[in-house]
Amino acid sequence: MERYHTRRLNKTLLALTTAVGLLLTGCGAGDSSDRGGRAAEGNKGGGNSGGGFPAPAYSQGGQGDQREGEGEGEDSRDFAPDPDYLSTFALDVDTASYGYARRTLAEGRLPDPATVRPEEFVNSFRQDYDRPGGNGFTVTVDGARTEREDWSLVRVGLATRPAPDPDERPPAALTFVIDISGSMAEPGRLDLAQDSLGHMTDQLRDDDSVALVTFSDEAETVLPMTRLDGNRDEIHDAIDNLEPTDSTNLGAGMETGYETAVEGLRQGATNRVVLISDALANTGDTDADTILERIASERREHGITLFGVGVGSDYGDALMERLADKGDGHTTYVSNERDAHRLFSRRLPQNIDLTARDAKAQVAFDPQTVKEFRLLGYDNRQVADDDFRDDSVDGGEIGPGHTVTALYAVRTRPGTEGHLATASVRWLDPKTRAPHEKSGQLETGSLHDSLDDASARFQVTATAAYFADALRDGDSRWSSLPAAPSLQGLADHAEDLAKETEDEDVRQLAEAVGRAERLMD
Repeated sequence: MERYHTRRLNKTLLALTTAVGLLLTGCGAGDSSDRGGRAAEGNKGGGNSGGGFPAPAYSQGGQGDQREGEGEGEDSRDFAPDPDYLSTFALDVDTASYGYARRTLAEGRLPDPATVRPEEFVNSFRQDYDRPGGNGFTVTVDGARTEREDWSLVRVGLATRPAPDPDERPPAALTFVIDISGSMAEPGRLDLAQDSLGHMTDQLRDDDSVALVTFSDEAETVLPMTRLDGNRDEIHDAIDNLEPTDSTNLGAGMETGYETAVEGLRQGATNRVVLISDALANTGDTDADTILERIASERREHGITLFGVGVGSDYGDALMERLADKGDGHTTYVSNERDAHRLFSRRLPQNIDLTARDAKAQVAFDPQTVKEFRLLGYDNRQVADDDFRDDSVDGGEIGPGHTVTALYAVRTRPGTEGHLATASVRWLDPKTRAPHEKSGQLETGSLHDSLDDASARFQVTATAAYFADALRDGDSRWSSLPAAPSLQGLADHAEDLAKETEDEDVRQLAEAVGRAERLMD
């Protein structure tokens, strides 16, 4: 019997929530507050016609019936928290899990299922969502029926404004915390970090600032916060002189890094700590919560965010992901010079600038049409449903040019038609901390008849999700996506998509799926 939860809503809650209007606040420069009951702009999956089922202004945490596949005390993170028809999570733009899986497969090994986070696979690819004109998000909700009866894949897509031209973004004050422990001597670690930082130094503007902190068994500020203007040679020399030594005291590196960032804090600039490490901590504090507690005041008082860049064939994925999730930031993984140059040049603005703080999403499925649903991934980013509009609860920090995609497996009730889901996103303005919301809706009639009928980008999303699902196969905590193809079929489809999209990233996905298929054969 499949472990999908039945989503039920008691009559009292239904009466309350359908009577409550959704508070909407427009996003983008010059938008005025919209407190009406209409659905927001940006939906491409079925229009904003009436009869929506929006996220309620408040909710009651009734437990409802015992759900299929859920036993007493069962440790399952497969399903959204109560109330049953809601799914709430903090936004996440991490991609490290997919990058590390590609590296592992290229070396002839299957990744540990515990390191496979499906949302990071899905979020590693360019999407086709509309973009807002200013800060905030557009909301796209679309879906396609699968070959399995009554089951569909539903995509919730959130997009920020395009990344600005380099001259248009705010100045940046970046504190690089660089791991120079003995394990970083392996090719593709410290040498790749140095190459990346050197390339970045040439890309930053004269009014940007950088500081360098190194750590092994101890931490040291090699370069205090320094303006690029007139000091590029000094910065290049500091980067070139880095050499690996001794053990890994990541806790000391983080503490010194944040102290250095506070000392060099610039008002009106984007202040960010960038950690470059294989995250194989073996000295001092090695627990993410303990490390982050030591720097809590710097993070909260000064709003300094963390960007984690992982390197190395042996990589402390769990520690880096935990640091980023709890450190108001995100992670990525670089395995070669191409990845590094793209990260520190073309994608530099979206990784240092912010357009939204504490961003959270809530998807309300209509119990009249939806029998069961499951969110793929975001296991460590779930938020209590009642906390969606509690702006003191931590969410995700999102930059310009980012997209966030959440993919759901949804089982509709046989023969029913009408409203299927409303997706809402809430965030704080990065400067004023004023809250804003945006929503989009999906009707059953807007579902594509099959995955093949959906857009190429939707198909890439589904392929990445099925790939992650296959790599987690055998882990009893997760149930499989409906109508999963074989890895060979998935590889062939990814090849076709690579040709259709002419996208190098999709071509690399096809290669990774092919390698996994051969290793699992």
